[in-house]
Amino acid sequence: MLPRRIDDCQGFTLVEVLVALLIMAVLATLGWRGIDSMARTREVAQAASERTLRLAAIVSQFEQDVQAVQAVDVVPSLAFDGNALRLVRRTDAGMQVVVWSLLEGRWRRWASAGTGRAGELQQAWLASQQLLGNEPQQIPLLEGASGWQVYFYRDNAWTNAQSSGDLATAVADQAAAAAAAAAAQGGGGTAGTPPAGTPPAGTPPAGTPAPRREKLPTGVRLQIELPEGKLTRDVALGPQLP
Repeated sequence: MLPRRIDDCQGFTLVEVLVALLIMAVLATLGWRGIDSMARTREVAQAASERTLRLAAIVSQFEQDVQAVQAVDVVPSLAFDGNALRLVRRTDAGMQVVVWSLLEGRWRRWASAGTGRAGELQQAWLASQQLLGNEPQQIPLLEGASGWQVYFYRDNAWTNAQSSGDLATAVADQAAAAAAAAAAQGGGGTAGTPPAGTPPAGTPPAGTPAPRREKLPTGVRLQIELPEGKLTRDVALGPQLP
């Protein structure tokens, strides 16, 4: 038997090579798409997990603020106007004004410094009504909120915090706080020397009703619209200090 000549051996044709390369390219594309899909799924899951953890921390802070609400005589201790929930809470440094607000889809929290002085607390309350959203203490907490509502639990029933009775009380208390703060800042006579008979700084003008301590609700219900759905949380106020 004669040996085969080298030129008798047949290899792959150009068409076969191109077909093989095409198949490899398709497999590589499918593999890359699978890996890319897995990476995207992982990123989405991680972002959702981080948002869930962040939301849990925010709600926990909200609960702590509400549970620490303390009734005071000089400013409203708890008021909601549709855009912002203002409250006075007790801290180790004294009383603190905290504002939870919803502005341009961002849930925000602002807090004043703690104080034990009535005048400083009044000034903090007035400052909380003039927030622009760019203050250093204004912390954006969560994106994507589209609306929210707050309810107060009084007399064994949940009532809208913006109902006529609650809103009228809040407006009256805010007006009284503003008048008291203006009286604390005002004064007469020469600079540095008050006129004779001038009452001490911070004393309301004659005829001003004596400050009263408002009756707080026993609970606060939060409802906020998020991309994930409506979040509802009920929080009971803590015991009031004498």
